[in-house]
Amino acid sequence: MSFGVEVHGADELASALDRLKTRVHEATRRAVQTAMGSAQEQAQVLLSLTSHPPRTPTPSTPGSPPSRITGALGGSLSPTGPLDSDGGYTGQIGPTAVYARIQELGGVTGAGHRTRLPPRPYMRPTYDLLRGRVARIFADAWRSAL
Repeated sequence: MSFGVEVHGADELASALDRLKTRVHEATRRAVQTAMGSAQEQAQVLLSLTSHPPRTPTPSTPGSPPSRITGALGGSLSPTGPLDSDGGYTGQIGPTAVYARIQELGGVTGAGHRTRLPPRPYMRPTYDLLRGRVARIFADAWRSAL
């Protein structure tokens, strides 16, 4: 006894899957870009919670984001990407101001390294605040692609 199967539409299915793949890739690229924009906005919000004039004591308590003086730290937040990465996309955002790291992590600075700055994180809290939002950004992007 023989058994035969005839299939029609395989080429159409392959074409539809190729179009779906293209839509998902584009949605992923847009989601990376949107997530980086959200991170930039959130960090800038945290960096503008308090402010003070130059050469005056900061009202920012240790452990909270640094107070704004000129806005240079928030203005230095520089997104990179989305970049192609192993079949997907990657991006990152971080400050470029020379004093960004010591504000985030704290440390010793100044003439003779006599000034100790406590940590005043702003990027880590940005990450913590955005985890759920970034997941929703990607879920919404992929849902719209499908």
